Amino acid sequence: GFDSFTIHINNRKILNGFFDSLNIKNKTDVLRIIDKLDKIGLGAVKEELSDLGIENSALQKIIEFINIEGTNDEILNALNKLNISNETFKTGLDELAKVCYYIKCFDVPESNFIIDLKIARGLDYYTGTVYETILNDYPSIGSVCSGGRYDNLAEYYTNQKLPGVGISIGLTRLFYQFKEANIIADNGTSTPSAILVISLDDNLEYTISVANKLIKNNINADTYLEEGKVSKKLNYADKLGVTYVILIGSEERETNILTLKNMKTGEQFKLTIEDIIKKIR
Repeated sequence: GFDSFTIHINNRKILNGFFDSLNIKNKTDVLRIIDKLDKIGLGAVKEELSDLGIENSALQKIIEFINIEGTNDEILNALNKLNISNETFKTGLDELAKVCYYIKCFDVPESNFIIDLKIARGLDYYTGTVYETILNDYPSIGSVCSGGRYDNLAEYYTNQKLPGVGISIGLTRLFYQFKEANIIADNGTSTPSAILVISLDDNLEYTISVANKLIKNNINADTYLEEGKVSKKLNYADKLGVTYVILIGSEERETNILTLKNMKTGEQFKLTIEDIIKKIR
């Protein structure tokens, strides 16, 4: 259920200091690649790091490093035993140990938080602690609560130094899962959209352009851009209560003939976007 969750925590200083110890210059690119590990898999991460010009010896050390596992104390001990003299690394390790200590002071069970050296948070402005929250019974929906510390972000907008900590909550993912688990009732259409435009692959630009054309023609439309099986996407559309969905894959992009499905009757039509606009109006 939703009571079973794990907060995965790390510190960007640890990662940056470790990369410095390996004389890696393009740290930002490496962080962004590591941040995609759960999405693209270890093999793809290795390939992208290699394409980035990371030497094999350094690449192997990176993979071994991010896969350090155990209890929080065991991971902290393992990091200490690396004897990395880089000051950034040591500062990050000290901060991470303190975060774990104070979490325990709040009587948070250790089963609810774990040090995860794969957590990188790809955005440049994170400077210290970073974290992602996973629902243990629903790992496929990804992180539902993520964020971190940023000491310098406000300097883009003001001369003052205003360090802070931020967090974002994936409400769309959470409410969808709430409905799936019957935690909240579905009292009919939860969106004013008459049509949901669904991408069947990772080419999102075309899907967005189709939705935009519908909106410009005064048709309430929304998009579903996340990865997943077609059945899951159609189930999501059914939960929303939309009348129509447009399914877009490679064939639809190549021919500009879209698949329109009536969610009430199950009928499917092959139509141009212009014909869809006429039909729905």
